[in-house]
Amino acid sequence: MFNNILVVCIGNICRSPTAERALQQLIPGKKVSSAGIATEKSRLVGKSADSMAIEIAGRNQLDVSGHSARQLTQEMCRDNDLILVMEKKHIDAVSDIAPAARGKTLLLGQWLNQTEIPDPYRQSEEAFEHVFSLIEQSVQQWSKKL
Repeated sequence: MFNNILVVCIGNICRSPTAERALQQLIPGKKVSSAGIATEKSRLVGKSADSMAIEIAGRNQLDVSGHSARQLTQEMCRDNDLILVMEKKHIDAVSDIAPAARGKTLLLGQWLNQTEIPDPYRQSEEAFEHVFSLIEQSVQQWSKKL
C-alpha cells in the first residue's frame, strides 16, 4: 500500500536525509526519498547533507553521504503514497504546496506520541545526537507499521 515514501523537512540537509537513509535500511522493499519545504528559498538545492548530520549518522552505521538536497514539489507529493514530516507545522506547509497531499502527510514521530523532531541545523553536536535518536526511534516504529 505504501510503496513510495517521501520524508520532508525544511532544507533537506539534516533530518530528512537521515530519516530517508534509515528507512531505506530498514525497509529495503520500499522506495524512500526526501525533499525540503524551503530548500530553494534557502539556496540549498543540490547541497550535500550537513557535515554534522553525516558524522552522527556514520557513528551509528548509517551512510548519509552522496545526498543531494531537493525542493519539495506538487509532483513529488502526488507520486508518493506517504509523506512523513518532522513538525506539525510541516503538515500545513506540505498542504500549501500540494493540497491533495494532506490526508497522506503524517509526522515521522507519529508512533512516538506524535513527537516533533526539532531542527538541529547550526546547533550543537548534542542537538544532532538528540535528533538522530528521535529519528532512529521513529523509523523503527514506522518500519513495523509498513
